[in-house]
Order: sequence, then C-alpha cells, then structure tokens
Amino acid sequence: MWNTAGRKPAFTGSGLSVPRLRLGPVPSRRTLLGGGWWPRSADPVAELPGLIRAIDDRRGRVTRVMLGPEGWDSQPRWLRGAGRAVPLDWFPGQPAGVLTVFCIDDRVNLLVVPPGSTEADALGAMDLAAQAVNFVRVPEILATLTGPTRPKTSSSPSSPGVPPVPERLRFPCSQAES
Repeated sequence: MWNTAGRKPAFTGSGLSVPRLRLGPVPSRRTLLGGGWWPRSADPVAELPGLIRAIDDRRGRVTRVMLGPEGWDSQPRWLRGAGRAVPLDWFPGQPAGVLTVFCIDDRVNLLVVPPGSTEADALGAMDLAAQAVNFVRVPEILATLTGPTRPKTSSSPSSPGVPPVPERLRFPCSQAES
C-alpha cells in the first residue's frame, strides 16, 4: 500500500505500531536467540507489520517469517505492503515462543513474549534474549513468565528500569561475580 503522499510505500494502510523489540547488538550464530519481541495482541495482521519494518531497518530487508500457530488468532499466508509481499510460514513444529525472521543476508530467532505478560517480566525476558552471551533456551525463559511460582530474583543492583534476571537463568560468570 502507498501512504497518503503517494511517494513512499507504507507496510500497512493504518497505524503501524512501534514494536516492543530488543535485538542483540550484533547478529551471532553462536547464541540461541537474537532478541525478544512482545506483541500487544495475538493478531498477526496487526502485530507483524511493525516488527517487519523494525527488522528491515536494523538487519536488512525481511524476506520471510517462520512461526508456529500456537497463541495466534489467525494464520495469514502473506503480509502485503511497501510494494512487496512477505510470506508467513506457519509450522506446528516451530517451538512455542520462537519466531524466525529471514533477511536477505541474515536470520534472527526471536523470543515471543506472550501479550498478556506483565511489563517487568516481558522487559526482563526480552533483555535476556537480546544478550550477546545468551544460551538460555526459550522454554526456560517462558517458564519464568507463566510458571505457577515466580523465580527468586537477585537482590544485586541492576540497570535502572531493567528488572533483574532470575537467579536460575543467570550465566555462570554472573553468579560468580555476585
């Protein structure tokens, strides 16, 4: 679709939302995740265009998105806009809570934080997923959000506005520093 000025393509015709997204500083093939994303709803048509635009701007043109159907309201096959169509591949075997974005020269695996998560939990999970040395698996991160009991958190100071990482998810080097 074209914007009202008719000069620049817009990925959607109405209100492209700014995604709540944390990406690692440099793409790394050694980490399990390249960042985290916290959609506002389970509507892929409303949520994915903003994510695609943000990834386009930071990692290069998005060519395909792969995700699992669990947790989404619908499973559209394509998102159209900006003079192109981005295919959406829905695979039941895709791990819950993971979305893979393919760019021209790269691929990024994102933790998908459930929309109903608290802000503190979501920001902590996204920050952990975006760490360059992150080797924590998605189910372990999501368990801290949806588990029946909240994990004990560290009492050590952290960056302002960033919730502390639960002790059971800390890296061995950060436990030794405590």
